[in-house]
Amino acid sequence: MSVIQISAPGARPHPFALFRLGFRPFFLLAALFSLLSILAWVGTQVYGWPLPPRLPVAPMAWHGHEMVFGYAMAVVAGFLLTAVRNWTNLPTLRGAPLAGLAAIWLAARLVMGFSPQALVLAALLDLGFGLALIMAIAHPLARTGQWRQFGIVAKIALLVTANAAFYAGALGWLEAGVPWGLYSGLYLVLSLIFVMARRVVPFFIERGVGYAVTVRNRTWVDRSSLVLMLAFWLADVFMAAPVLVACLALALFGVHTVRLVDWATPGIWRKPLLWVLYLGYGAAVMGFPLKAAAVWLGVSPYLAVHAFAAGGIGLMTVGMMARVTLGHTGRGVQTPPRAVAAVFALMVAAFLARVVAPLFWPASYAKWLALAQACWVLAFALFLVIYAPMLVRPRIDGQPG
Repeated sequence: MSVIQISAPGARPHPFALFRLGFRPFFLLAALFSLLSILAWVGTQVYGWPLPPRLPVAPMAWHGHEMVFGYAMAVVAGFLLTAVRNWTNLPTLRGAPLAGLAAIWLAARLVMGFSPQALVLAALLDLGFGLALIMAIAHPLARTGQWRQFGIVAKIALLVTANAAFYAGALGWLEAGVPWGLYSGLYLVLSLIFVMARRVVPFFIERGVGYAVTVRNRTWVDRSSLVLMLAFWLADVFMAAPVLVACLALALFGVHTVRLVDWATPGIWRKPLLWVLYLGYGAAVMGFPLKAAAVWLGVSPYLAVHAFAAGGIGLMTVGMMARVTLGHTGRGVQTPPRAVAAVFALMVAAFLARVVAPLFWPASYAKWLALAQACWVLAFALFLVIYAPMLVRPRIDGQPG
């Protein structure tokens, strides 16, 4: 196995380490973008700030696109560029190539936010970023023959395809492209999170609760959750079959509830880096009965959407960014900064205000929306205060990465 020489033996590492490993720039950019974009969104929705002129799509579609293909894709990129290096023992992008990939992502966000009339340029940048990410993670996997991991590569390719459908719809080339792209992107990110959580959360629980425990994983749950999620995505996005969607949603709720019960152990609630992932998974699962309720009980369909997005994806990504950053900067995941629990609590509050409270008190929807967005912004502001210095500085143990 070759050794990557980062610096001369005995040399002091450079104090700026942002582009040493994929999680660093993409977690930082994701957190900054999430804070600023939601701050701007709450201004337009609650306080009447003007939207950018000549938006290429409806404001809600623009918001959804940037949270799925902007924020979530940045977190996915940072996680996978770091994980693939661990899986393969081969280097992934670093230095100038990593900075270039991050710059493409950032340029796409700036074009969409400040020059939305240049939609073709935004599409080229955004899709180019996705294709470059695929090549960056597929190359080391192929070199080491880890073909089983290509299921994740396939999901990224489907995300790029969904993003292309969105742009095709926004440009008038595909009539249903915008909703197809948005909902496909949401469900694909959700599916990717379910898959990665299945891999890592049981491991984290068994080694993090402080006592001997064996977390159960059932083969039938693993297989049925994948098949049902595929059917749910196809039925909801491409078929006019609301009853089928509701039935599949309830089946997915049952399957994932079994998994949550199997993972449950009291020690989770004493460890913020564990309970945030457990609650994030649970918040995502709550989207399924809300989806069924939208069909049969007339509940707003956006409650299910935000259970998946603000609850599941939001909590899971913040939890994973917090944990990965600690582990890959030489810090102990068993003793995270105390303020991390406040970040997670604010994210839980955002989920409750955005999804649960409007279900019971719909007349106060505008107030709940403002509260949810305020909690989200405060959570990411605090996250950046804690983690930005870790992301830009070298590991505290002197190791590369």
